[in-house]
Amino acid sequence: MNYRANVHALKQLGVERLLSISACGSLREEHAPGHVVIPDQIFDLTRNRKRTFFGEGVVAHVSVANPFCPVLSGWSAESVRAAGGDVHQGGALVTIEGPRFSTRAESNVFRAWGMALVGMTASPEAFLAREAEMCYATMAHVTDYDVWHASLEPVTVEVVARTLHANTELMQRSILDLVRRVQPGRTCECGHALEGAIVTRPERIPPETRRRLALLVDRHLD
Repeated sequence: MNYRANVHALKQLGVERLLSISACGSLREEHAPGHVVIPDQIFDLTRNRKRTFFGEGVVAHVSVANPFCPVLSGWSAESVRAAGGDVHQGGALVTIEGPRFSTRAESNVFRAWGMALVGMTASPEAFLAREAEMCYATMAHVTDYDVWHASLEPVTVEVVARTLHANTELMQRSILDLVRRVQPGRTCECGHALEGAIVTRPERIPPETRRRLALLVDRHLD
């Protein structure tokens, strides 16, 4: 999947906020299948994904200490709650490369690390969105207990699909409610993420790289 192209295309359209709807495995007993978690952290274990717009002659160090937009995440939690869902706010999502599911050893290590969820999405999307100065939040629908829960069946595609299907109406109601909550203008830090982050002097940036990144960087380099 071309994550950079997707995020850049939305930026071209003037999109300021991105909401991801994802299926995740729970690493905590209290996050039961059918519940929704709005994570506030990511632990990125993906390996083969292009996770930055930069390079090729321009260096930028963007802060992702808090990778999810707190405002959009807060609205998302309120919307799930208003739609009648069981929602949990906060927790770390560990993202794995996939497409395979975790081994039991991996799942238990993630739990020992204090992770709340395991999934295959949000990285690098959250990081690309931050570089594009867009808000990003994840509405993670818990479909299973991954493979660590000894008394329940390990995760399979059938288990994931079954739970997602049952949650379809909740997702739809939550999104409709969220659209009504979104306010014009932004009070978060996401829209200023590149301020002071680009360390390459403008005259040192190759023309082709400058052209490719114009939508993202021009207002910070002029």
